[in-house]
Amino acid sequence: MNTTPKILKVSQLNFYLKSLIENDNNLRFVFLEGEISNLTDHYSSGHIYFSLKDEKSVIKAVMFSYAAKNLKFRPENGMKVILRGRVSVYEPSGQYQLYVEDMQPDGVGALSLQFEQLKEKLSKEGLFDKSHKKPLPQFPETIGVITSPTGAAVRDIFNVLSRRYKSADIVMCPVLVQGENAAAQLTNAVKRFSENKIADVIIIGRGGGSIEDLWAFNDENLARAIYACDTPVISAVGHETDFTICDFVSDLRAPTPSAAAELAVPDSAELLLDLSSQEQYLRSIMDKKLSDYNNTLMQQTRLLSAFSPLNTIDNGLKALENTKSRILTIGEQFVDSNTKKLSNIASKLSALNPVSVLMRGYSFITNENKKNITSVNDVDSGDFLSIRVFDGTINATVNSKEEL
Repeated sequence: MNTTPKILKVSQLNFYLKSLIENDNNLRFVFLEGEISNLTDHYSSGHIYFSLKDEKSVIKAVMFSYAAKNLKFRPENGMKVILRGRVSVYEPSGQYQLYVEDMQPDGVGALSLQFEQLKEKLSKEGLFDKSHKKPLPQFPETIGVITSPTGAAVRDIFNVLSRRYKSADIVMCPVLVQGENAAAQLTNAVKRFSENKIADVIIIGRGGGSIEDLWAFNDENLARAIYACDTPVISAVGHETDFTICDFVSDLRAPTPSAAAELAVPDSAELLLDLSSQEQYLRSIMDKKLSDYNNTLMQQTRLLSAFSPLNTIDNGLKALENTKSRILTIGEQFVDSNTKKLSNIASKLSALNPVSVLMRGYSFITNENKKNITSVNDVDSGDFLSIRVFDGTINATVNSKEEL
């Protein structure tokens, strides 16, 4: 018997080992649990290379892009996972490894893990920062609504908006809210509203459901579209206990679609009551102001009246009038008094007036020397005399005289 051993090439040995492993039915379909380490994610090719280890051992693993694209989460070092795949040998290195077909987080759902990972990523980028939140308009004229046209959410939103604020226009953008194309439609709707400035505020949401039903609202592209939107966005996804990435990145989160509609617009009835109250308040303020101004005006009027030049002039005119009256009175009294005196004097003068005496039948006699003749002894017979009477002079010669 020839006992000389057969000499193999390395490639032959590796091929032989690969054939043995791949023909073992126990290794064609295996499930493994362990912890990820030495993770290398080739983003350009989509392949993921890592090691899977437990307390005692480690095995190399690879997940090609065709399988990796179906992952609902991002693998990380230290993450415990459950893998499904097959064992084979990589001939160039002669290393056996696990070719992974599927991977699930161990102890937590893939969707929940993906949600937390995306939430952490966007939070670190600042997409959830309060400083970026835009305030809602106080009196919006147009409300944009992004939701399913057939769900209960759209009816609730329209009912609340119509009841609370009928003056606002509603622009509806119907979209899918779950399923494969939902995220893309939601994202495009947000972009259209933002680019065309259609609304003053946007409500985006749907009714409640499972995490799978709400998953379209956890889309990264949708989150970035909402962050970049120039119009304030209210997220109203699911019920009060449901949270999505859309809730965190939006400017305001509402617990329900109905609550979103209430937050988007004011209550017209409350506005009217407030307006009436403000009117009464303003009226009371105006009345008080007018009363204060009136009192001030009266005080100023009294002050002006007290120090007014017109008052001084008026008082001067009154004093002048009084002085005039007094002067006239004194003048009249003076005239009356002097008139009486003059009358008395005139009476006396009249009584002493020779002409008056002459008018009563008396005469004034002078001799030729103009000497008054007052006695018979002042003349002799033959003297020439001038006799002055009322209306002329009589020339006479004394013929005789007689004494009394």
